Amino acid sequence: MAEKDVIFSSKVKNTGVFNFKDFYNFCYNWLIDETELDFLTEESYTEKLSGDSKTIKISWSGDRKVTDYFKFNVKVNFLITGLKEVEVTRDGAKEKTNQGTVEMKVKGTLVRDYKAKFESNAFKKFLRSIYEKYIIPARINQFEGKIFGDCDEFLSQAKAYLDVVGKR
Repeated sequence: MAEKDVIFSSKVKNTGVFNFKDFYNFCYNWLIDETELDFLTEESYTEKLSGDSKTIKISWSGDRKVTDYFKFNVKVNFLITGLKEVEVTRDGAKEKTNQGTVEMKVKGTLVRDYKAKFESNAFKKFLRSIYEKYIIPARINQFEGKIFGDCDEFLSQAKAYLDVVGKR
């Protein structure tokens, strides 16, 4: 079984005016382009109507094979509550957009020995512990820093997007 270490886990919450479709596309494209994930799948998408507002729950998961031994895993969960269609005036023109509360949770995991090459017997597990402790600790730290930085930057970019779009 592969060893998994959660390196980054954080969330952000923002209430305001934003275009849900544009925000969704921004987040998806940013993760694909900037973190170079091999694939990003939408594990679930649910909408619940209550009156004139929606509650949307979205769950994404993506992986990136870094080496034959290391793999990054990123999970993103969105909870959008009170999503309503509103009309705002920007630059003298009326524009249809959305208003609501967005809560995003991001978790970044470093997966070691994801092909389970060191799992066949106890001796190989022992060799893996020596390999990780004495031969590649700097590489482990480098990859932990990379996944932490990518996840933190994604949350910062998403929050900045919401702040900028809401204040235009």
